[in-house]
Amino acid sequence: MHFKHPEIFYFLFLLIVPILVHLFQLRRFKKEYFTNVRFLKALSIQTRKSSKIKKWLLLACRLLLLTFIITAFAQPFFESKDSKNASNELYIILDNSFSMQAKGKKGELLKRAVQELLEETPENVNFSLLTNSENYWNTDIKSVRSALQNLKYSATPFQLDNMLAKLKAHKSAFKKDIIVITDAVGLNEKQLKNSDATYSPLFIIPKAEQKNNVSIDSVFINKTLDNFYEISVQISGFGDDFNPIPISLYNENKLIAKTIVPLNSKKKNLNFTIPKQAFHGYFSIVDNGLSYDNTLFFSISKTNKTNIISIGEPTKSNFLSRIYTSEEFNFNNYTLSALDYNKLEEQDAIVLNELDEIPQALATTLKSFVEKGANLIVIPSTISSTTTMNSFVSNFGNLKFNSLENREKLITKINFNHPIFTGVFENKVSNFQYPKTKSSFLLSSSSPAALSYEDQSIFLTSIANSVSAVAVFAAPINIENSNFQQSPLIVPTFYKMAMNNQNNGVNALIIGNNNPHLTEASLNKDAILTVKGLDEQFIPIQQILNNKVKMTFNDYPEQSGNYSIYNKKEWIENISFNYSRTESDLASANENILSKYKTIESISSLFDTLQTDRTDNQIWKWFVIFALLFLITEMAIIRFVK
Repeated sequence: MHFKHPEIFYFLFLLIVPILVHLFQLRRFKKEYFTNVRFLKALSIQTRKSSKIKKWLLLACRLLLLTFIITAFAQPFFESKDSKNASNELYIILDNSFSMQAKGKKGELLKRAVQELLEETPENVNFSLLTNSENYWNTDIKSVRSALQNLKYSATPFQLDNMLAKLKAHKSAFKKDIIVITDAVGLNEKQLKNSDATYSPLFIIPKAEQKNNVSIDSVFINKTLDNFYEISVQISGFGDDFNPIPISLYNENKLIAKTIVPLNSKKKNLNFTIPKQAFHGYFSIVDNGLSYDNTLFFSISKTNKTNIISIGEPTKSNFLSRIYTSEEFNFNNYTLSALDYNKLEEQDAIVLNELDEIPQALATTLKSFVEKGANLIVIPSTISSTTTMNSFVSNFGNLKFNSLENREKLITKINFNHPIFTGVFENKVSNFQYPKTKSSFLLSSSSPAALSYEDQSIFLTSIANSVSAVAVFAAPINIENSNFQQSPLIVPTFYKMAMNNQNNGVNALIIGNNNPHLTEASLNKDAILTVKGLDEQFIPIQQILNNKVKMTFNDYPEQSGNYSIYNKKEWIENISFNYSRTESDLASANENILSKYKTIESISSLFDTLQTDRTDNQIWKWFVIFALLFLITEMAIIRFVK
């Protein structure tokens, strides 16, 4: 037994008071009996014995009464088994990612977790609440009630390691109790690396009853016809035994196509034909799983011709005019001597086709050209010196021309994951008609190869920055040195190198993906572009690059949808944003890695456990009760005992 105020026991000296009173009442007196009262002597002897018993009982009651009152003021208690952690600070990490839209036994997992927090959290408990999107430090349930009731799903995937890092950065003199409420979708060992003996969390794992889910993953232009686009939409199914899924296509909120898809495979592509014009709408499906991935917003801008200049001899550049046709490109070829430097700033891509020398003025201009968001394609000449070429390409990254090899080599390997070939091939090709070169430079680069020789050396590589890319060949591709011009690879290769970061396809950005977006707009230095939607508008980070504006959106907007870019009130471009689909697979809930961590069934049991294990057993009330009983006993003795 322990006492909060043991100094109160000094008042036990007051017990001497009833003892003194008792002794005073028991003192002896000399008695003289008068004649007229002698007959009462026998009765007096009997009464005196009864009176002594009463006085002793009263003394005992008074001593016990005082003892219990004094002990009650000292506040005795029995220490709880986990009392050393009674002063711990409570931190609740609540997963509000889209996977928490899944339905459990009592409704959506997030809404049920919020309801339990509101109902079961004691009002006198202070805690900190962290969600994917918001932090509430040192608060209580009354203060965050409104925020919890209005809590929305976050486009930011749940990353436990980031949450634990925030807690570590929040310095405190007390230990931390960390409660994590998550469905464990996407949880892995890496995210638990910040949890140690000091920050070992307790987990509450709400479980989804319905694991099946269908999502719309992506949309792209499959074919470009004279007057139409054939667009493909990819649908993914997670789970088993799906019913046919209805899918609808909207443009400016007007239904233009609808069909039903039998989902008999994990992934399925559907093709739709739409007029070849600007498009600003979305695909929508209906399923019984998550709702956040049932809509995919996208925009197709009005097609603008891409400006391309080739610098080199006309006879060596004829093949480019057959690739960069007048339907999609404004293509021109200039010799180095006839080149107008003022036209370079207006281009989207420049091809250096086998220049023997690269003047310093041109190198400086091209460096600025690439930094401002345009693409550069470099085809070397066998006459060029490696010193000159290395001096030039060093402006763009870690790339080096080594010795020239005069031997025939076959181009045998395609890097299908390289940005140049992303979306080009439906299937990976392992056996094709290998093109070859007679002479080639040995290239060394920190960037991966897009095309490689049979000896694994680089034929084509690309140095990319956030807004543009510099593609470099290891060999001339004129018909005297190579048959690459006759290869089917040449068209998609040069097309993709020129169109890198050009907005002539489907525009469907991912919220939280910091890849920059280039918008064609000629602005003065003080102009600011604004992105506007139906319910939200914001100003992105932006940089003016000649006739383009580079924009970075970070975590904006908060809601997916169709948006437009404005310069004040002037419309510039349509743009669309979507949530990342990383939360779509509910079967990826990884509860097995939590085997070494303590889990709790519910929020109510959490607070019951904390209160039971950490609350001292206060027993001073029992001493007050016993004191009252002895007081009542004393009054009864005085009244009824003779």
